[in-house]
Amino acid sequence: MDMPLWAWLGFNALVLVLLALDLGVLNKKERAMGAREALKLSAFYIVIALLFNVGIWYSLGEVKALEFLTGYLIEKSLSLDNIFVIALIFGSLQVPPQYQHRVLFWGILGALVMRAIMIFAGTALIMELHWLIYVFGGFLIITGAKMLFASDKEPDPANHPILRFCRKHFRVTEGYEGKAFFVRRNGLLYLTPLFLALILVEVTDLVFAVDSIPAIFAITTDPFIVYTSNVFAILGLRALYFALASIIHRFEYLKYGLALVLVLVGTKMVMVDFWKMPTPLALGLTVGLIGGSILLSLWKTRGQKTESA
Repeated sequence: MDMPLWAWLGFNALVLVLLALDLGVLNKKERAMGAREALKLSAFYIVIALLFNVGIWYSLGEVKALEFLTGYLIEKSLSLDNIFVIALIFGSLQVPPQYQHRVLFWGILGALVMRAIMIFAGTALIMELHWLIYVFGGFLIITGAKMLFASDKEPDPANHPILRFCRKHFRVTEGYEGKAFFVRRNGLLYLTPLFLALILVEVTDLVFAVDSIPAIFAITTDPFIVYTSNVFAILGLRALYFALASIIHRFEYLKYGLALVLVLVGTKMVMVDFWKMPTPLALGLTVGLIGGSILLSLWKTRGQKTESA
């Protein structure tokens, strides 16, 4: 179903209003966001997404509403792994807490642009070359299998090849320069470590988008549903990070839940021409896998203390 132009314009206008509210009102001052405030903001974005889902139900019907909800849940779930890596980046580069939200805000803007390009390109390719659905499905199955058996060794963001490249080919200040991404000294432009953190956040999202966008194609190829569910998941990412940063280290079984979700949606894509898994079943399995892995993780680590954000 092709959505009218006003629907696209209206949705993107809503996104701009939410971003303006976020940066211009809620986070006008440079400060660290507390867990309670982050939980409230995260809940706000979830409520907005669910209200939008109700609008889809009334305007497009039950099927599209279930597709949006399932896609949103999958994207939201996969973003949890993204949050873990972002926490590693901020910790490794020692990003001051009061500037972390600035990095995430601009990182989200970049992510919205990158994902929009990938979504529309992917949708167009699948419409023209149906066999690509099998390629995407196989890719997700392989990725999920690798996650299941991958080493638990944490990556070292401080020694990322992109950072080594930047430090070798650009001038970089020794320390942070407040909230600035760039500074001038003696007429020369310098990057700051805050900009390096932003680059890593953008690269991280690009890597995760390679998994998450094909995953939602297992649910629907409707570009409006794919785009809106992705955008809502990304909009709440910054608040979700601050809400979970202090306990994300306790989600030790989460990667297994995420891996099984990738295998599930990959299998759904591979079998699409032989058996189409009902969307409610895919939704229920996704909730069970992610919710179960989180509950098991919290129970297993119930004696651990939370870390300061």
